[in-house]
Amino acid sequence: MKKIALAAALTLAATSAFAGGMAEPVMEETVVEAKSASSSAGGIVVPLLVLLLVAAAASN
Repeated sequence: MKKIALAAALTLAATSAFAGGMAEPVMEETVVEAKSASSSAGGIVVPLLVLLLVAAAASN
């Protein structure tokens, strides 16, 4: 009787260990940051052109 109980306990323990199977690994995506092509000189030119256009419009 002890052998049957031991066999039943081992059978239940073995089936619960493999119940879920192997889980597939989840890979996280790497984040790639794009560098901007503008330079610091480009940040100055645009406001100067806007000021020139405003000055030209105001002079008319």
